Amino acid sequence: MPRTKPVPGHEVQKHIYGNNCFGCGPANESGLHLEFHLDEQHKRFVCEFVLPNRFEGPPAHAHGGIIATILDEAMGKVSKLRSIIAVTGTMQVNYIRPVPLAAQLVTEGWEVGVNGREHFRAAEIRNMKGEVLATATGTFIEVDPARMWAKFLKEKEADVT
Repeated sequence: MPRTKPVPGHEVQKHIYGNNCFGCGPANESGLHLEFHLDEQHKRFVCEFVLPNRFEGPPAHAHGGIIATILDEAMGKVSKLRSIIAVTGTMQVNYIRPVPLAAQLVTEGWEVGVNGREHFRAAEIRNMKGEVLATATGTFIEVDPARMWAKFLKEKEADVT
C-alpha cells in the first residue's frame, strides 16, 4: 500500500491541554496511538496498525470494545474532509471474524452521505490478505465546538493562571 501524506489538521501540535484521545492521542499512554492518512484518490482515511497483547479479549484476539473504538476513530476522521467537528450519534458494529493481536491490520473510514447536520459514515478493519474482519456504519452529528465546549474551555482558562 503506498504511503500517503498526513492529513492537514491531523498533525499533533502543541496544545495547552494535549491530545489525550484514546484512539489517536499521543499524550494518552494507555491509548491506541492510531495514525491516519488520507487516501486522496478514494477519499478514505486509512491507518495501518498492530494491536499489542494488552488489548486482548478472547485469547490472542482483540476485545470487541477495542474493535469498535478503531472503527469509530476511522469514521470520525472523515470529518476532516469537510473541516467540521462531528460526534458519534449512533454506531452499528458487525464482528465478522476474530481480529488478531500482534498482526499487521488496516482500517479505513469513508463518507456515505450527508443530511443537514447528520453525516453518515462507514468503516472496516482488514487483515493484510484483504479479508474483512469487522465493519461499522455510523451517524455523526455536526456540532459547533465553540458552543459545545465553551464551559469546559472557560473553566480550563481560569485554571491556567
